[in-house]
Amino acid sequence: MQRLSHLIAAVSLLLIAPVSASPSEALRIQKTWDLTMEKWSLETRAASTPEARAKAFAARPDTAAFAKEMWSVIGDSLSEEWTIEPAAWFLRASQGLVNTTPEGVTTPMFGKETEAVRKAVEGFHLKSSRLVPMCMALVTYQDPRSLSILEKIEKSHPDKKVQGVAALASAMVLKTLGDDAELMRKRLTALRKAIVESSEVPIGSTTVAKLAEDELYIIRFLTKGREAPDLSGMDSGGRLMKLSDFKGKVILLLFWTSTMPEADRVVEITRDMQKKLEGKPFVVLGVNHDSLEYLRAMEAEGLVNWRSFSDPTHQLSKQYRVGSWPLVYVLDGERKIHYAGTQGSFAELTAEALLAEAPAPTEP
Repeated sequence: MQRLSHLIAAVSLLLIAPVSASPSEALRIQKTWDLTMEKWSLETRAASTPEARAKAFAARPDTAAFAKEMWSVIGDSLSEEWTIEPAAWFLRASQGLVNTTPEGVTTPMFGKETEAVRKAVEGFHLKSSRLVPMCMALVTYQDPRSLSILEKIEKSHPDKKVQGVAALASAMVLKTLGDDAELMRKRLTALRKAIVESSEVPIGSTTVAKLAEDELYIIRFLTKGREAPDLSGMDSGGRLMKLSDFKGKVILLLFWTSTMPEADRVVEITRDMQKKLEGKPFVVLGVNHDSLEYLRAMEAEGLVNWRSFSDPTHQLSKQYRVGSWPLVYVLDGERKIHYAGTQGSFAELTAEALLAEAPAPTEP
């Protein structure tokens, strides 16, 4: 509780700071976000009743509000070099945020703003020494327009280390575009350059070399058409569970946590998908990173209606080289991968197509 009290005081002090277009103001927003998320996470874990947990889950900090505040600071100054790092933070924060029409059509909440960031990088900052976080942030949107910028940085930047980081980011974006031979050749070439030029460059708590190694593992074992590696662990009830136990069923494998971006939306989509395909040879299996106690509470209270491997120490997600959540794989009855990406309509359409192709069950 003492830690929570200190966090509340720190957040309060940061929230009363004046707004101005400056590096210090952008940093204040980032720190406020970090402290607010930590406070919310502590409150969520401390909730001891179903009502308190539901209230805590619903009180997740509003990412969109922080993104809007950041944009108000940097939006008119994108030509200035100091905005590169906070613009990278903005891209990561706004990824996955959408507006939904009454008809259920979704559009990116910050589409115009993210395009303005791309144009600013391309128009003013292609040779900046501060591009490393921007290169990695451009990966989050998995957009061909980002790929074009990354390729320009890779070819023209005066620092070979930055070139190598851009090459790594290019390989990660290419991963989302398909698995044909030419794309695979480009990915491998980019990863080779990243390792040669930038192996020890730090990226958050890891390095370019480790991220490149993970990408090579994904190419070898986790691309479309490969048999997905088996997983073995415990579910929320302490029962042994293996991915291979579900042979013959279409599997939606969801790596998720209650603290991930747009958690409530992803949970709702997955819950609806489980209900929609109930009675068919289909199963949702989660790999969840919350505490075992909190996972059990979410299941008991009906927030989730699928079984999950309990993975609070990320041991299972490391086997799949998961770098960000949520991540979905759709597997056929032989555990072959048919889709990897975000949860949503593409995952559901892939699962439905596999179910339509599945042979009808034989009569006893």
